[in-house]
Amino acid sequence: MRHFFLIFLLISAYVSRAQNPIVPAGVYIADPSAHVWDNGKLYIYGSLDESPDYYCSHRHHILETNNMINWRIYENRFASKGENDEVPYSDAFLYAPDCMYKDGMYYLYYCLADINGTEGVATSTSPTGPFINGQKIALGGIEEIDPAVFIDDDGTGYYIWGQFQAKVARLKPNMKEIDTTSIITDLVTEKEHFFHEGGYMVKRNGKYYFVYADISRGNRPTCIGYSISDSPLGPFTYGGVIVDNNYSDPSNWNNHGSIVEFRGQWYVFYHRATHNSRMMRKACVEPISFNDDGSINEVEMTSQGAGPPLNALEKLEAERACLLFGNVRIQAFDQYKEELGQIKHNDNVAYKYLDFKDGMNEIIVRAKGIHGGRISVRLDQPWNPEIGFIDIPPDKEASWQEYRSKIKTVSGVHALWLYFYGEEEELMALDWIKFSY
Repeated sequence: MRHFFLIFLLISAYVSRAQNPIVPAGVYIADPSAHVWDNGKLYIYGSLDESPDYYCSHRHHILETNNMINWRIYENRFASKGENDEVPYSDAFLYAPDCMYKDGMYYLYYCLADINGTEGVATSTSPTGPFINGQKIALGGIEEIDPAVFIDDDGTGYYIWGQFQAKVARLKPNMKEIDTTSIITDLVTEKEHFFHEGGYMVKRNGKYYFVYADISRGNRPTCIGYSISDSPLGPFTYGGVIVDNNYSDPSNWNNHGSIVEFRGQWYVFYHRATHNSRMMRKACVEPISFNDDGSINEVEMTSQGAGPPLNALEKLEAERACLLFGNVRIQAFDQYKEELGQIKHNDNVAYKYLDFKDGMNEIIVRAKGIHGGRISVRLDQPWNPEIGFIDIPPDKEASWQEYRSKIKTVSGVHALWLYFYGEEEELMALDWIKFSY
């Protein structure tokens, strides 16, 4: 089945639209580290979640795009166990990776969930691997997690890693060893820069941007934050938050991402949790902008991602919700299919943004009733008056059915809010939504 799924994804990627998440239903790629290589394509290197009970897995998938609209997935391009196992010294799970290119070779930097957080490097002549010959990187006794690699304009490489305070050291020319005499243990810290983990470095207009999981809000690392310096070795000054993934899931905990320029536009990549867990995370993207002073404007989570507002005439998969409040969560209900499930009274979700064109006056949903309830339809803000509703009857068989209802005519671009009302514990599940004339 795995090979069939890969073929399906390779074909379907070229007819899909740009929207969040950028990974298909049933695939959970987190910790996205984005890079644009000399071939002009953008690649995402991230960890692969496979269970709501633990982080990550023994495999790494790789995402590729040449237009930010269509995404291709390459499965199992590096593994620490099983097929394509290239880590002979450990069978531990693979946490967040990074990748770097130099002199015709791609270097995949990985870390393992073993007792020492062992970090290592594997190589390939292709940006999509497979990556082979994994070997340890000696970090002078400071083995932690989340490697990041940056190569400056003069060719000097820097290796960055750590939790709570980021460490940095110069890479030797072979890209597989660090100069342990150059280690700095407090590049950025939790106290001064809200650093939690998951670093990534990039240079823009002579300034060095260090991007990471930011713990400045709610004592949880839900933000992608950044600090700026005139040197990759610091000192860094805290800049602020780029995106916050709070309310992407009832149990959401962390974030991890990157920023990159692609064809003249800068983007932030991040992830959102699903399944009412800290895990089963899905990579997402938003366009970002810089101010004249080099600061980055914070952006909101959206359903449209890198593309334009979504066409309200077309099916909007329910798992594209970018804000979830209450008990509702995104979860799998079949192989490579996801839903909004476990919906209770007064739960609500948002989709940003939909284009209703010149005017639409009907909503159509695919739902299963379970105990049944009402979906209230609102625009722009959750406190705005409803423009209509649709009743979902109880269904002892809990079978998927299509339901439709008239609403007030709406045109133009809006955020869509759905409120759920009912009397029983679990009201319904939702597969997709669309609108019509």
